[in-house]
Amino acid sequence: MSASDWGQLLLLGGLWGGSFFFARIAVAEIPPLALVLYRVSIAALVLHLWLRIRGISFSPALARPASFLCLAMLNNVIPFSLIFTGQTKIGAGLASVLYATTPLWTILVANLLTADEKLSTTKLAGVGLGIAGAAVMIGPGLLSDFGSPTWAKLAVVGAAISYAFAVVYAKRFKDLKPSVVAAGQLTASTVLMVPIVLLVYRPQDIVTSSLSIWMAIGVLAVFTTAFAYILYFNIIASAGATNASLVTLLVPASAIMLGTAFLGERLEPYEFAGLALIISSLIVVDGRLFRR
Repeated sequence: MSASDWGQLLLLGGLWGGSFFFARIAVAEIPPLALVLYRVSIAALVLHLWLRIRGISFSPALARPASFLCLAMLNNVIPFSLIFTGQTKIGAGLASVLYATTPLWTILVANLLTADEKLSTTKLAGVGLGIAGAAVMIGPGLLSDFGSPTWAKLAVVGAAISYAFAVVYAKRFKDLKPSVVAAGQLTASTVLMVPIVLLVYRPQDIVTSSLSIWMAIGVLAVFTTAFAYILYFNIIASAGATNASLVTLLVPASAIMLGTAFLGERLEPYEFAGLALIISSLIVVDGRLFRR
């Protein structure tokens, strides 16, 4: 990957690291499926405004409705629903570690479905180091969540598998601008989620008077979804599916670093060790140091 790709990957990791924190706040009062709808619909609106301001046409996405509905299911509807539902029973730390298995599933899916991203020992070793690093960074807090219901953990693992298929499927949109792909995906997700939410919940069940909850939803939609997906699809187009999925290894690290920067939390020795493992995993997957 180029320096630009790595920079975008690090920024995306920071954004998605915060998403687990804000989702955990919002899901305390907003039902999981309703939170999915708020997240994708607000993000879609923001991206359509962005396209209008930049003078970018949305018509290429309208020409491929079936493809965008499929991408929306794999990349938003299924994983968001599973993660938010799982987070009603498990903490953000364990959820982010299970989510960090996405590159492993992506390597396996890409090996089966693509001709240019085949399985390699280096990739497997790098991803293994990254998952281990994510687990070490969470440390003792991870152990306290292992007593949570099995279904909640499997829900987040299911989300990681869905993301793996999504990142490989997204390669077929390389001919479109990343902002158009992001807007198309989130618009399709909104279309899918509206009837589901109306069927499952009563109107009074999906609203809250808490300003802090709405602020968490706003940050979740605008920054960790609308802006983040523009970066995500740009990385896929530039660096490939497997490299784009590496962002999930950075999520636990960025979540902890954000806590250190903004909440006054202090990094423990085991967190430095986990961070070192994650950095090592990215160096291994990148491969350039070993080639030199």
